Formats: sequence, C-alpha cells, structure tokens
Amino acid sequence: MAREFELCPGRRIGGDHPCFIIAEIGQNHQGDLDIAKRMIRMAKDCGADCAKFQKSELEYKFNKKALERPYTSKHSWGKTYGEHKRHLEFSHDQYRELKKYAEEIGIFFTASGMDEMAVEFLHELDVPFFKVGSGDTNNFPYLEKTAKKGRPMVISSGMQSMNTMHQVYQIVKPINPNFCFLQCTSAYPLQPEDVNLRVISAYQSAFPDIPIGYSGHETGIAISVAAVAMGAKVLERHVTLDKTWKGSDHQASLEPNELAELVKAIRTVEKAMGSPVKQLLPCEMACNEKLGKSVVAKMAIPEGAILTLDMLTVKVGEPKGFPPESIFDLVGQKVKKKIEEDETITEQVVENHVKKVKC
Repeated sequence: MAREFELCPGRRIGGDHPCFIIAEIGQNHQGDLDIAKRMIRMAKDCGADCAKFQKSELEYKFNKKALERPYTSKHSWGKTYGEHKRHLEFSHDQYRELKKYAEEIGIFFTASGMDEMAVEFLHELDVPFFKVGSGDTNNFPYLEKTAKKGRPMVISSGMQSMNTMHQVYQIVKPINPNFCFLQCTSAYPLQPEDVNLRVISAYQSAFPDIPIGYSGHETGIAISVAAVAMGAKVLERHVTLDKTWKGSDHQASLEPNELAELVKAIRTVEKAMGSPVKQLLPCEMACNEKLGKSVVAKMAIPEGAILTLDMLTVKVGEPKGFPPESIFDLVGQKVKKKIEEDETITEQVVENHVKKVKC
C-alpha cells in the first residue's frame, strides 16, 4: 500500500483515502480578481478539494529577453510576453485576499510556485502544500530549496523521463518524505494517445512508498476517471468558467458542469472499487433465491442407490438443494429414500452428508 501523509490539515492522501481533487484555476481568471473568486466558489460548489493558482515573480522566472519578446498570439494580453504575463499576475495582497476568501467558503487554497521567489512568498502565505509544475521538476536546486521548507509537495512530471523522476525522488525523499508524483503530459489540449496512463502503474512500482496521482490536460472526464480507477490518489484538472475565453489553457479546461460530473464520477468509482474479497453479497441474495440453481434428479432414483453423474443434472429448483458446484461431491453418495425424477437433491436424502465449509 502506498504511503499516506497529510497533504492539507485534516486531509490525508494515499492508502484508502479518497482521491484529492485539485481544481487548477491557473491563470484562467483573465487577471480579474472577481473572476478568480467566482472560480474558487465554482471549485467548491463542484466538490473539488482544492483551488489552485500559478504564482510567478516574473523577473525570477524569465530573463529580460523572454519578457521583451513580442507576443502576437490571439491569446495575448499585451504587446510583449512580459506585458501579457503582468496582466495575468496577481499581487501579493491579491493572493492574500484570494486565500482568505477560499478559507471563508471552506476550500483549500494553494498555487504552483513558478520560481524560487514565488515559493518564498507562498511559504510566507502559509499554503498547505507546494505544487511543483512540470517545468520545474528537473530544476534540482529549486526542488531542494522547496523540499527544505518542510511543506508537503505535489510534483508533476510532464516533459520528464523516468530517469529524471528517479533523480527527483532521490533529491526530495531524504529532505522531505511527504510528497507525491503526478503522471502528466504537457500538451494543451492533450490527445488520448499521448496520455500514457500506464505510467501511473510504472510509478506505483518504481516508487511504492509515495502516493501517485494524475494531472490531465485532455478534454472530457473519462480519462481522469480511469486514472482514479488505476489508483491515482491526487487528481489535478484545469478549470474555466468558459472554454471560449481568450487564453491557451481554456480549451483543455473543464467548465463547471464537467467538473461537477468528474467529481461525482470519481466518488462513484471509489465506492465501486470496493473489496478484493469475492463472495456472495447480501445484495445478491434475492437474485440467488430466484435464479440460483441446484442439483436435481435426472431420473427416478431408488432408495439405497449410489449416486452417479448420469443420475444428476442442474436446474433452478424448488426447494433449494445442493448448489451446482457440489455435483461431483455427490457422486458415490448413498441416498436414504426414493427420489422422484426432477426432484431437488437435498441434504435430508443423502446418507452421512457432511457439509463442507468454504474457505
């Protein structure tokens, strides 16, 4: 069983605990604080466990030329990439306001720290856990500094190799044991053939002492539900209020009705996973009473006869008698009285019958 730990106060992940569902708002708020609050409320109303944003200190995430690069995309909020990102970036005070709002309505709040200074701010903000975006998973100095903060970590693995993930594990584990990996493919939107859900199983085998999850950028909910059925203990999906809004992430995001359906489907699947013990269940008794078959006499059998297989058959019988799986055990047994053709074979007519106990 994968190791368990407390990701947020009072909320454990791993083992048999419910999947922790992160609604990734990212920068789909369009740089509007009111929209951001509406999205936090939407995440809460749809049943997500956490509303998550992306925090950058732009001069630490990008160099000057990257910020000065012309940005002419239809998704642009400025003439340069720097202007575009500044439009979408909330201030420290705005983050404090958003976190307070999330706490007031009862949903966990965090953000991906997109550079080391952003992590410093989020640590000061007292977020419950750090999310490491795929772009920083191979940023080993960043990982080491983040791990040393002592907060739980959720680490995405888009654009990485298994060799890199082993290195990440070896860096983080000795410093901070409370972390998990998310299988992720960094494409927006993500095509099904590039999802590679089997990596979840590979991670479970390679890293059996940490929980494994899934961060999805596909359209729809089916693949994410399948990830949970495969054992994902954390699930992250981008969310939006309107897929037609400007911004490259909206198309790969879930609208409110989809997020609500995803949460509902995940909780249904978790119930359906049930127990590995196969047995007749109480809910099956009615069907078993109505349609469950018994061993019956294929012909008239005289008193004192020794049963042979050609004397017996299997039918839905009234009353109930020996179940079909007992037919071979009855061969060679002596009957105490005459049995009519088509009559159920019951314990009362078989001499010295000892009921076998199923293990």
